[in-house]
Amino acid sequence: MKQQCVIFDMDGVICHTNPHHAKAFEAFFDKYQIPHSEQEFEEHMYGKHNGYIMSHFFKRPIAGEELIKLEDEKEGMFREIYKDKVETIPHYLEFLGELKSRGFKTAVATSAPRANLDLIIGALKFEDKMDSVMASEDVKFHKPNPEVYLESAKRVGVAPSDCVVFEDSFSGVTAGLNAGMKVVGVLSTHTKEQLPPCSFYINDYSEVNVDKILELLGEK
Repeated sequence: MKQQCVIFDMDGVICHTNPHHAKAFEAFFDKYQIPHSEQEFEEHMYGKHNGYIMSHFFKRPIAGEELIKLEDEKEGMFREIYKDKVETIPHYLEFLGELKSRGFKTAVATSAPRANLDLIIGALKFEDKMDSVMASEDVKFHKPNPEVYLESAKRVGVAPSDCVVFEDSFSGVTAGLNAGMKVVGVLSTHTKEQLPPCSFYINDYSEVNVDKILELLGEK
């Protein structure tokens, strides 16, 4: 069998962190007296990189040292809220184990900062099952740019056409498609109608198995 890879986003894909990110952003924006709404979070927060989010809500460009400072503050608030609540979307670890037992390469490709990834990997203890792990610090261009997915494929030595991406956001699905990969939409945050067309959709990992992945990659 030729080498194939499954690449996972993290927020909303491995763990349902988005409600906790929303709580952290609410507290953060309230501190800075920045108006926000649930609809704005839907459109301008979920699946977006912090530079975009901060600039949108502050209504001015946020970059460089200022972005690093504000991002550290907000993500610190998130980690404090989430640190005792880390759990996967149901059946994720079983699915990951099945992929490894069937010889798949596996990777994480997130727009989140490395410290968030370390918190989740540390709590769930799956680092030894990942052949590549990439966070926001590892790329120049963020999703929907495909850089993080193309670089992940390169790191594990698998062609993009032999990769399947699991994503939950508009920008993430777009990044996977832009990389020339098959995409499975995880419906933790958005409905099918809110995402670009994916090859398959799941609510949790009881709805997918290795045979389905092989089918998506064109092998029965």
